[in-house]
Amino acid sequence: MPGLRRTFWGAVVDPRVERLAQVLVRYSLRVQPGWLVRISAPAVAQPLIVAAYREILRAGAHPLLRVTVDGVEEVFYREASEEQLRYVSDLQRQEVEQIHASLGVWADTNTRALTNVPPQRRRIRAEATRPLSQRFLERAAQGALRWVGTQFPTHATAQEAEMSLEEYEEFVYGAGFLDRADPVVEWQRVRERQQRIVDFLSTKRTLRVVAEDTDLVVGVAGRRWINAAGEHNFPDGEVFTGPEEDRTAGRVRFTFPALYGGREVTGVRLVFEGGRVVQAEAEKGAEFLEEMLSTDPGARVLGEFAFGLNPHIQRFTRNTLFDEKIGGTVHMALGSSYPETGGRNESGIHWDLICDLRRGGEVYADGELILKDGQFLLDA
Repeated sequence: MPGLRRTFWGAVVDPRVERLAQVLVRYSLRVQPGWLVRISAPAVAQPLIVAAYREILRAGAHPLLRVTVDGVEEVFYREASEEQLRYVSDLQRQEVEQIHASLGVWADTNTRALTNVPPQRRRIRAEATRPLSQRFLERAAQGALRWVGTQFPTHATAQEAEMSLEEYEEFVYGAGFLDRADPVVEWQRVRERQQRIVDFLSTKRTLRVVAEDTDLVVGVAGRRWINAAGEHNFPDGEVFTGPEEDRTAGRVRFTFPALYGGREVTGVRLVFEGGRVVQAEAEKGAEFLEEMLSTDPGARVLGEFAFGLNPHIQRFTRNTLFDEKIGGTVHMALGSSYPETGGRNESGIHWDLICDLRRGGEVYADGELILKDGQFLLDA
C-alpha cells in the first residue's frame, strides 16, 4: 500500500484517504468558513471520518458527526413497533434545515445485514422519512445545501466485488483519480468532456433505448441535464435528468442485479404505460420488487434517466455508486426526482437500475441514432 504514514495518535493512514477527504471538502462540497457540515458514516470508515473532520476544520467550518455502529439498523428494523418505524423527530427536521453541507460515507462490514428484514417494514420507514429526503433535495436544488456521497473500501464491499481488499482499494481510488498528482484537474477534464453531451441532449425531446428485451421511450422535453463530475457522487461520471412523469412507455430489461438496502433482485423486467410501471417481473426477488413498487404512488414512475460515462469503471461490483457510472450503460431510477432537473416525481425511494448497452445497445434522440454499443456517436 503506497506511502502509509502514522498519525500523532498512532493510527496508520493511507495518503489516498487523506487526498479523498481534501477533494470531498474542497472540490465536491466547496466548504466555506462558518458552515455547518454533517458527516454521516459508519464507524468502520474511521480513517476517512477523521481526515474529513480535519479538512472541515481547516476550511473554517463546523463539523457535525453522525456516526453509526454495526447492528443498530438491523436491531431497529427487527424490534421497532410500527409507531417507532413511522417516528421522525423534530431534531431530524431541524438538522435538514440547518446544515449547509452533508458528506455521506458508505462502508459496510456486512452488505447483507438487512436481507431478511420484511419488505413492508422497509416500506413503512421509507414513507415516514420521505418528507426529510424531499426537503433535503429541495434545499440542494435551491443552492442552500451541498451534498456528496462516497465509498470507503472495506472487506465486505471488496468481497461483493469479488476482489481482495487491496485490489478493491486500487479500483475505488483509481476511479476517483486519487492516484493522480492532482485529482481535481482530472475531474475538471471529465466535466469538459461531459458538457458536450449535456449541451447536445438539452436540445432533445425524446429518447428511445433499444437492446435485448428492451424498447423503451422516455420523454425529456423541457428537462435539465446535469453534468455529474464529482460534486454529488464521488467517484462520478454521468449525465442525468428527470424524465417527464407521464411519457415513459415500452419495456426494459435491466442487465445487472438491482440492489437496494442489502437486498438483491435479479432479472428485472418492467413494462411502462403512460409513465407508470404496469407490469414487473424478476427472476429472483419478485416479492421485494413488488413491495418497493408499492411504497407510494411515485415509486412506479421514473425519477431519473442517466448515461454512465466513466471509462475507468468497466466491471460490475454490486455497488451502485460505481455500477451506475460504468461507461457504456444507462440507468433509470424508480422513485424521487432530483428537483434541479425539473423532475417533479416524489417518492420515499430512489432505486437505480442499470442497462448495459455495450454489446448491441442503441439510443435514439428524436429519431436520430446517438449511441451504439455503448459509445456516443458524437465522440467520433
